[in-house]
Amino acid sequence: MAGACLMMSCGPAASESSGETGKDGWSTEVVPGAPWGDATEVRVNATYADPQYVGAYSKPDKDGALTQAKGRSTWVDPAEDQADTQKKPTRKAAKDAAKAESADKAAKVAAGSSEHRKDALFRPDPQYDEGYDSQGSIDIYGAKTAVEPPRPLVEIGRQQYTSGFYDKSSTLLGEKNPLLPGLSIYGDWRTAVAYNNNNGKDIAQIATRLNLDIDFKITGTERIHAFFTPIQDGATKFTRYEFGGGGANNRFNDEYDFEPQTLFFEGDAGSLYSGFTGNEAGFDLPFTVGLFPLFLQNGIWANDAILGGAVSLPAKNSAALGLANFDVTFFAAFDNVDNVGTIGADSHVANLYGVTAFIDAFDGYIETGYALVDGYDERDGLLVHFLTGAYTRRYYNAVSNSTRVFANFGDDPDGDSDGLAIISENSLITGLPSTLLPYANFFVGFGNPQPLVDGNGAGILKNVGINFETDALTGYPKLDDTGSDAFGGAIGLQYLFDLDQQLVFEVAMVQPFANDGIGAQDPQYGFGVRYQIPIDRAWLFRADATYQILEGEEEDNFGIRAEVRRKF
Repeated sequence: MAGACLMMSCGPAASESSGETGKDGWSTEVVPGAPWGDATEVRVNATYADPQYVGAYSKPDKDGALTQAKGRSTWVDPAEDQADTQKKPTRKAAKDAAKAESADKAAKVAAGSSEHRKDALFRPDPQYDEGYDSQGSIDIYGAKTAVEPPRPLVEIGRQQYTSGFYDKSSTLLGEKNPLLPGLSIYGDWRTAVAYNNNNGKDIAQIATRLNLDIDFKITGTERIHAFFTPIQDGATKFTRYEFGGGGANNRFNDEYDFEPQTLFFEGDAGSLYSGFTGNEAGFDLPFTVGLFPLFLQNGIWANDAILGGAVSLPAKNSAALGLANFDVTFFAAFDNVDNVGTIGADSHVANLYGVTAFIDAFDGYIETGYALVDGYDERDGLLVHFLTGAYTRRYYNAVSNSTRVFANFGDDPDGDSDGLAIISENSLITGLPSTLLPYANFFVGFGNPQPLVDGNGAGILKNVGINFETDALTGYPKLDDTGSDAFGGAIGLQYLFDLDQQLVFEVAMVQPFANDGIGAQDPQYGFGVRYQIPIDRAWLFRADATYQILEGEEEDNFGIRAEVRRKF
């Protein structure tokens, strides 16, 4: 009777104490990987144990093995039942003890099932090192502060690179191309003191130049832009005071030029179409007209303002050709075409027509272009073709390389306009890939290679190294940059500290292999160093020094200079 009573009282109690027991008393479990709450995926878990009543025990069979006790929650050995009964003081005490034991077992089963589900459905918790910095991880996102750059000298209307709520814009050009008017005047002011010995003429001077950009934004894609250099005359004469050296005039030289160096309108035909028609254009077609800057192949092939127009087909792709991204730009100029080596000093005697493309392909980046220079008036009969191509990529995570080819050929009534130059730019990828940059750039040139246009009269080698470029301010000396029938290059090391300073050491060479009367006739060797550091976000300090050995010349070139630049 006691056993029957315990069986009747403990079974329901155990069932009520566990939410994991089904209506028939079976233990159920969600299949690992199945969504919780999906009734079709809930079944008896027969993987780990046979079905059993919650809180049930097993009894030995004839061989002493354990078997499942069905139909009762406990099994009592008859031999022990009488002794146990004698030990139990009352039936109520036995009932309460059995109920408590059954509830405890049910809780353990439920806990074990929960742990099993957690192990089956979730990854282990992360293990952190002893030096784990929780605050540092939070600071990556929470300790950021706004970096306030120097603001333009003049800002009227909608400011650039600001956030916040804006007033409702005018829809003069259409609701889909709202006006965002704003006028900004910004640029930089450079002042340098230098002592240079350049081609036998040594001058100590302090010189200054002012670069002013005037930008009038009309909409988010349309604007009018102008660029002025008011305190210089052309590309080589700057306002200065020459105070020392055999070639100095020992006086103040004021140079002025208030004509715009660029003045152009640019916009997007797709945005204008959307505004005028009220329909989404579905295409982008950026264009520009006026006296606009043309900058191609990092300025090697083109670095000048031309008077004409250009239109681009941006961000295109071709599944048939396997091209994920490419741009194509068409340009033309009808005045202000500067190419001293081909056209001469007059920039108003030739037209220019060209096309250039930028392509992501062959695991790298391709730049290519073609242009035609057509002379008129004094340069009538001049017809010169210009070709360029470049391929840039990283090899084996060890070296980054850009190989560039420049060619020009055609009809030149007054001279030889045929030339070819190959330039290889290389930088090693070190353990400090962003700050420690060893580089080695090489070139070989044949004939009279020329850039397409360059307003500063620089040659095709101007970007080979710091010994091949001037400072566009004090007449800082440079090695021959024509690349005419010569080979050579520059090897250097650039260190950027914590990306807040720049230090460059470089050696360079020009080795002619033919005497064509153009460029260097004898070997040249250069040693250069440069250091730059920002004083704050608006002021920059820069210092340069170079010594250049010119074989066949009476004197070597040298220069030393220091400059401060104010950005606004």
